[in-house]
Amino acid sequence: MTMQAMTFEEIFWGFLIALAAGALIGLERQQDQAIEKKPSLGGVRTFPLIALAGALSSLLAHSLGAWMVLGALMVLGAFLAISYYQDWVRDADPGVTTEIAALITFLLGALALLPNLPLATGQRYLLIVSSAGVVMALLSFKESLHRAVARVSDDDLYATAKFIILALVMLPLLPNRTFGPLDVLNPYRTGLMIVLIAGISFLGYIATRIVGARKGMTVTGILGGLASSTAVTVSMAMRARESPATVSVAAVAILTACTTMFPRVLATVGILDPALVANLVWPFGAMTVVGYAAALFFYLRSRREQEGPEPVSLRNPFELGSALKFGLFFAVVIFAAKAAHVFLGEKGLYASSVVAGSTDVDAILLSVVQFHNEGLASATAVTAITLGAITNTVVKAGIAGWLGGRSLGLRVIAGLGAALGAGALTLFMVG
Repeated sequence: MTMQAMTFEEIFWGFLIALAAGALIGLERQQDQAIEKKPSLGGVRTFPLIALAGALSSLLAHSLGAWMVLGALMVLGAFLAISYYQDWVRDADPGVTTEIAALITFLLGALALLPNLPLATGQRYLLIVSSAGVVMALLSFKESLHRAVARVSDDDLYATAKFIILALVMLPLLPNRTFGPLDVLNPYRTGLMIVLIAGISFLGYIATRIVGARKGMTVTGILGGLASSTAVTVSMAMRARESPATVSVAAVAILTACTTMFPRVLATVGILDPALVANLVWPFGAMTVVGYAAALFFYLRSRREQEGPEPVSLRNPFELGSALKFGLFFAVVIFAAKAAHVFLGEKGLYASSVVAGSTDVDAILLSVVQFHNEGLASATAVTAITLGAITNTVVKAGIAGWLGGRSLGLRVIAGLGAALGAGALTLFMVG
């Protein structure tokens, strides 16, 4: 975009977007000053002016060159340094949050009219407004973020580092080709599945640690279900056996966690094989709706109970040993499923889905997705994935009844049974 190509309307909207971004950030800083009762760099007036300065320097840069933006940035940096020094004199630990926010505000204002930027006008406006919103949110949630970080342990940080190394260093080094019996084993695809499943579980685990299980049974079930619905089932079942008064609330958490597996499967398939989602969404959508409805029913029944379940004790799902075991299990499942399909046809694939689903739904899910990409019929793939999920759900319902007792078992079996029935009926009707 050159100066000659810019219209007055483009310039006007650029200044307006810059002022809006500055106003958003400045409003938050003004409120923070009122809460903290401490003087600061600026607020609802200063930050829009900083954004306006950025936009004006970019406008002048069209004719005078990029040094206008750099010069204005240096002047702003000098003012920020003086402001920080004054805050440091008054307070030994003033922090630099406001100064960094001011710097970002200037850059967002400059972005509104910056020349030779490979972005459409609407794209840069969207980038500016969304960035200002993110900055405003980060500044507003200071205390919440500090409390959340305090809940993250050293083990969680080490697990994060291991996940990054596995995903960004080790995975690209794996050969992307098939070999072995039936020419079905691919090291790169196996590693990719390990990263995908471990990543989803890890995010669910971290979210559970940050939000906390005591925020509510629904949150516990959803986040715990992302990390390990089996862990939620076992933990809540044992809690219900120890304290019969918590049977209903334990059933809510278990039903929510187990139901969360269904949209998780849809999300995984959507990432790996979007074409398959159109057929899979009907049975899994039905199971999701009915499962959450059952959880809501028992939640409404449990509102009078005063005592809730203890926080779910989840192990960090990303341990290198566990990841490697999953990789080995996935390789075995994909070979067994391929062999069953080659020698026994569709019935063999369905049988392997049931067997594998009794222990882990992810392995058979990823195996079937790979076969579908290689030519497996969509109807067969949908049926195999659904059978694996149904088997896995039945096993967890059995665990709830076995560990939690008859009362919990009846509730969980009733809720999950209704969900599975809806899924099976939908699969029959669609298929």
